[in-house]
Amino acid sequence: MPSIKLCIQLAFVASFVCLVTILHSYAIPYLSLATPKLGAGFDETVMETPVNTPRQRLVVAEPSQSGLLPTPFRPGKPKPPGSQYSRVMVVPRTKDEDISWISQEVPDLDLTMYVADDPEAELHPPKNKGHEVMVYLSYIIDHYYTLPDISIFMHAHRWTHHNNLFLGADASQMLRRLSNEHVVREGYMNMRCHWDPGCPEWLHFNGTKELIGKQEEAYLAKSWKELFPLEPFPAYLAQPCCAQFALSRQRILSIPLSRFVFFRDWMMKTPLTDYISGRILEYSWQFIFTGKSALCPAEHICYCDGFGLCFGSAVKYEEYVQAEQKKQKLGKNLEELKEADAASKSSSAGQNLIKIAPPDPKRLNELQGHISAIEGDMARWLQEANERGRDPKLRAEECGRQWSEGDGF
Repeated sequence: MPSIKLCIQLAFVASFVCLVTILHSYAIPYLSLATPKLGAGFDETVMETPVNTPRQRLVVAEPSQSGLLPTPFRPGKPKPPGSQYSRVMVVPRTKDEDISWISQEVPDLDLTMYVADDPEAELHPPKNKGHEVMVYLSYIIDHYYTLPDISIFMHAHRWTHHNNLFLGADASQMLRRLSNEHVVREGYMNMRCHWDPGCPEWLHFNGTKELIGKQEEAYLAKSWKELFPLEPFPAYLAQPCCAQFALSRQRILSIPLSRFVFFRDWMMKTPLTDYISGRILEYSWQFIFTGKSALCPAEHICYCDGFGLCFGSAVKYEEYVQAEQKKQKLGKNLEELKEADAASKSSSAGQNLIKIAPPDPKRLNELQGHISAIEGDMARWLQEANERGRDPKLRAEECGRQWSEGDGF
C-alpha cells in the first residue's frame, strides 16, 4: 500500500503536469501575442505633418513605458531589389458571387477562396458566421506552416465604396499596385487609406446602446474580456474600415497558432450575431497583429508607400482631396439643375399642370466648365503622383524613410 508521502508526491506531479498543460495551451501563447498593456497607461502618439487636418497625422495608440510585454516581431527587411515575392489573395465568397474579375485583372496572383455558404466546397469555414472573419482565421489556421511571403485578405467584389477612392475604388488596382516591400516592413497593412469611417477614434468601451453604424459598441467591453482576458481596456479602438488588409509571413508567425484557433472558437461559440461578432473583430485586427488599439496611418503615406501614388507631400495630397470634394459638390449642383431642366421641359409639353421655369442655361454651362477644369487639374496631379511613385527615392523621402543609393522600394 503506497505511503502517504508517495501519494503527496504523485499529487504534486499531477498538479504540475496540469499547470504546464494550461500554460502551454493558453497563457504562453497569449503572452506571445505582442499585445502591450494598455489602459490607464495609454498614451497617444501623433506625428504632425505641415497640414493641420486629422487625416494627415499618423495616430497610433501605443503603451506608456510601463507594462510593456516583450514582442517577438520586429519590422521586416525587404528582399534585394528585383526579387520576387510569393503572394496569395484570400477571398471569402458566397456561392452566387462572381469573382472572375480576379483571374482576368490579376492573373499572376495566387488565389485561395473559401465558400462561406457551401459546406461541400473544397475550402469552406467550419461555420458561416462573422462575415469575413471566419474565413480569414480559417485560412491562417489551415496554412500556418505553408504561408506565402504576403497574404492579402480581400472581399470578393471588385468595386465598392470602401476601396481606395483615388485608385478608382477598384480592388484590382489595389492588388496590382500593393507594395510587397511596404507590407514586409510593416508586417500588417490596412488596404484602405481613407480614415472615414474608423479613424481617428471609433469604438469606445463605455457604450451601452446600439448606435446606427456602431451597433457593436454596446457589446465591445464584454467581448474584449473574452477575447483578451489579460488586457485592460484601451481608450478606444480605431483603424480604417472595412476588414481588408495584407500581412507578411513573419507577422503571422510571430503569433502562436493556438491564438488563431482560440479566436475562431470564440467566433463559433459567441451568442453574438453574425454582424456584431464580425464587426468587433473588424476593429480588433490591428490589435491582434500589432498590439496597437488604434492604427491610423496618414492617408498620403498609405497611398505613397503602400500603393506608389505619391502626391509629393501632405499639403499636395490635401489639395487633391479638396479638389475631389469640390468636384463632387459641383456635380451634385449640376445634377439638380439638369433635373430641373427636365422637369421644365416636361411641364412645357403639357405633362404637368404647373409650369416650371427652366434653369439659367448659362449656369449649366458654367458649372460644367468648372467641373471640367477641376477634372483636368486632378488628372494632371494624378499623373504626376504616379510618376513620383515609380521613383523609390522620392517615395522614401515623402514617407520619411531612410533611403540609400541602390535601395529598392
